[in-house]
Amino acid sequence: MTGTARTVSIKDVAREAGVSVGTVSNVINQPDRVSAETREHVQRVISRLGYVRSESARQLRAGHSRIVALLVLDMGNPFFVDIARGAERAARGAGLGVMVCNSGQSPQDEADYLSLFAEQRVRGVLISPSDPSGATLREFRRHGIPFVLVDRVAADDDGCSVSVDDVVGGSLAIRHLTAAGHHTLAYVSGPGHLTQVQDRRAGALAALAEAGLPPEALQEIPAERLDVAAGRDAGARLLGLAERPTAVFCANDLLALGVLQSMYAAGVRVPDDMAIVGYDDIEFAAAATVPLTSVRQPALTIGARAAELLLQETGEHARDHRHEHVILQPELVVRQSSLTSRSG
Repeated sequence: MTGTARTVSIKDVAREAGVSVGTVSNVINQPDRVSAETREHVQRVISRLGYVRSESARQLRAGHSRIVALLVLDMGNPFFVDIARGAERAARGAGLGVMVCNSGQSPQDEADYLSLFAEQRVRGVLISPSDPSGATLREFRRHGIPFVLVDRVAADDDGCSVSVDDVVGGSLAIRHLTAAGHHTLAYVSGPGHLTQVQDRRAGALAALAEAGLPPEALQEIPAERLDVAAGRDAGARLLGLAERPTAVFCANDLLALGVLQSMYAAGVRVPDDMAIVGYDDIEFAAAATVPLTSVRQPALTIGARAAELLLQETGEHARDHRHEHVILQPELVVRQSSLTSRSG
């Protein structure tokens, strides 16, 4: 019967190497203070014994963690994967790691994760909130752990934020479609409590007004989630409309790809019978059966900039930090899915 393996301690390494615990600590944390010969000897012993330093003990001594938490709405969406990549690059450059978690657009899961982050005393949190009331973040503030809102504009000056102007993004999509002669359009939205969904709709309506079209020219097709399956369902409902619009703007690319699949399966030609515009410009957009026109968000930049702001707030010069609200501009990337022109 095999017993439970005992954790190797720093004292075990020191005893085996014939040096002091302080020397082993210097080898691990301040190697320049140890001679090359001693350093190599201790490192061989560490490798042989399989010693791994206790991060929790190091945190207690240092007073802060080397872990940054990132909580996003949906890790199944490549947009958030790119945000995570951008955040990780910035964090790794500062010697920190990123713990990525997925709220699944659930306010309850968001609250549970924030509670976990507080228990673990992470260095800081990057979060794309799903709770429309903001109650979970208000509760989290009492722990004194800095956070940066990602893909969301902060409503107050209690923290930093990095976002994209989604009102402008929605306008870009609809201006493109109305300029091509489309007068009857649809907006496939996502969960109504998400600010991003609301702002993209506001931009779309503003562009309709600019084109001299009434709000009724944009029919909203609600979607419970922002994924391909929800897009296919929305596409089926579009196909069932008595008066089918000639163009559709989707709140993100996954919805747009689902709508595209529904049109393709029903023999509806894209863009001749139905023009489609998505949002985010994920990698799959350009590789779709009909390459997808999309409003591009600079996801890598969003993640990196958010991590940089958090590092500033938790670094050596934290006392000099002032909260910033960075708003980036979207860009329309036109591809085949909307390249059609209607007269009249």
